[in-house]
Amino acid sequence: MNLTVLSVGGSIIAPDKVDSTFLKAFREAIVDYLEEDKDAKLILVCGGGAPARVYQEAYRAVRGDGDTESQDWLGIKATHLNGEVMRAIFSDYTSDSVVTDPTDEKISFKGRILVAAGWKPGFSTDTDAVFLARRFGGKKVVNLSNIKKVYTDDPRKNPDAVPLDSISWKDFRKMVGSEWKPGLNAPFDPVASKIAEEEAMTVICADGRNIENTLAILRNKEFEGTVISL
Repeated sequence: MNLTVLSVGGSIIAPDKVDSTFLKAFREAIVDYLEEDKDAKLILVCGGGAPARVYQEAYRAVRGDGDTESQDWLGIKATHLNGEVMRAIFSDYTSDSVVTDPTDEKISFKGRILVAAGWKPGFSTDTDAVFLARRFGGKKVVNLSNIKKVYTDDPRKNPDAVPLDSISWKDFRKMVGSEWKPGLNAPFDPVASKIAEEEAMTVICADGRNIENTLAILRNKEFEGTVISL
């Protein structure tokens, strides 16, 4: 089995509203990939995007900063909605329900695609992706978001930030730290990074809006992005 886990960021599923144009093109590309490689299987883990942000902002407007657990739950519920949309889009390639607990021993993977969403507070869906990769023997997680590469610093704040083609887990974890906060803007969340390093996984961060580039990653061809590994 050729398994790849795609952590599909909410920033590309629903940047301000559900991006049906992107989802249509994404479905067509994934179907082409699965039809050309009959041994391939995919796990699609969906982030929260605009719905998460809108509800978290509303909560903070009423309660101030509020508690992080409540904010996490709002984000998690948004990922469930995006997960259901993704599962419906690929209903002819998946026969399983949306996974909301990657540690559930009853998870089956009968189809070519398994769709997952958020689990519980304390981390993002990046961590769910890593848990599922470990569960099903995957060693590669592709983190698709709205950034092309990992930078040495936030390029919106630091004009001297440099894009990276590759980085070690040790150096990457120094950059992102070890603490999770709801809505944290990091290329790959700190909790997921710790587990991925322990499991000797490779994570590729790339711009998921560039669907041809995503296909190049899946086909093991030259691509634009950042490789994080030991």
